[in-house]
Amino acid sequence: MRGSLPGFRDLYPEDCALRRHIVETFLDVLGRFSFEEYDGPLLEPLELFTDKSGPEIAEQLFQFEDRGGRKVALRPEMTPTLARMAGARAQTLRRPIRWCAVGEQFRYERPQKGRLRSFLQLNGDILGEPGFRADGELMGALLSVLSALGLGPADISLRLSDRKLWGLLLGHFPCDGAAVLRAIDRYGKEPAAATEERLRKAMEPPAGQFLAAWEQLRACNSLAALEAFFQKFPSPELESRLAEWADLLQFLTDLGLAEFVTVDLSIVRGLAYYTGFVFEVFERSGEGRALAGGGRYDDLTEKLAAVPLPACGFAIGDVVLSNILREKNLFAGGRSAPDLWLFWDRDRQSAALALAAAARRAGSRVAYDLRNDLPDRQLRRADRSGARFALFPDGGGWLLKNLLTGETFFTLLENFPSLWTRVGGLA
Repeated sequence: MRGSLPGFRDLYPEDCALRRHIVETFLDVLGRFSFEEYDGPLLEPLELFTDKSGPEIAEQLFQFEDRGGRKVALRPEMTPTLARMAGARAQTLRRPIRWCAVGEQFRYERPQKGRLRSFLQLNGDILGEPGFRADGELMGALLSVLSALGLGPADISLRLSDRKLWGLLLGHFPCDGAAVLRAIDRYGKEPAAATEERLRKAMEPPAGQFLAAWEQLRACNSLAALEAFFQKFPSPELESRLAEWADLLQFLTDLGLAEFVTVDLSIVRGLAYYTGFVFEVFERSGEGRALAGGGRYDDLTEKLAAVPLPACGFAIGDVVLSNILREKNLFAGGRSAPDLWLFWDRDRQSAALALAAAARRAGSRVAYDLRNDLPDRQLRRADRSGARFALFPDGGGWLLKNLLTGETFFTLLENFPSLWTRVGGLA
């Protein structure tokens, strides 16, 4: 028997129940933050990703030539699609634009724990607002989703960094800035010696001064530490940027999220389009796995649609998140047991199915034995199903029994809907 392709997964009912729980929680919380849901195509022109997302994504694309001779790719992320769509209607959309999306993404990379080639991603973005409050609102929405799923400050942390500060620092060193950031992005994902070698190759010799600065920067875990560090690397933009850091951290404190947030300039995000604040959310204990990440990408819409539109966004992958929710017992399982198990004899099928239809119209889960088997066998199946109520033919009417309390109620066919509501069949 053949299994699924490497990096792809079979989702059994219990897996789908968890996925639905995550998606419904996400959409509910983002709705409270006034986000609107959108979607885009799974298949996009190849150049949308190769030209805009940088080499990391380009190397992971599922790409091919379609029958029309077009070079296309399965989407590896949502942001370029969002930028293209928002740019196409930028003149008519009310700003700031608050959009969210849930969709499958595809990346051809080595499957491992928490990382697959096909995964569900939950995205939130704010476009048309350049100020730091949009960044703070976005992080607030992200952390609120994770909190609603049961993950608190003891479980996760948001590590906050800044591409602008990195740009100011690298201005003091002759180097290939993009290569330096790609190397920094590998920090913690490979041996430290490998990251150091990447950095040496990206710097003009001697590289020792930068490596020493990098070691000091890694130790900065507060705004005060950042301010002290950058005193050694002054620039005209530094004071105003550090003031924005202070304002952003105060905004997050006012949202009640300070316990989640830590300063960490080792976070740079691998994608080429980030321009400002960037962040990743990590599990605090165990393997320190990343659950989510994002940041500001002010130039992407202009590159894709020739429309200047400042933007910031985040993405949550469902693979690591699902694993953590299971490990921490934060999901008790979906509601799969029927509310009502229905019995009937050969002469009562029409009436029984009318009752089932009425209960289903009321929003209840109804099950019955499709074989119309012997009563004792049906009883065993009803018991195994975990049903809360059972309904039996009884003389000229029907007997409704609460299987949890033993309480029984007699009803006629026409009175069943009101009885079902009264006894809490929808509870």
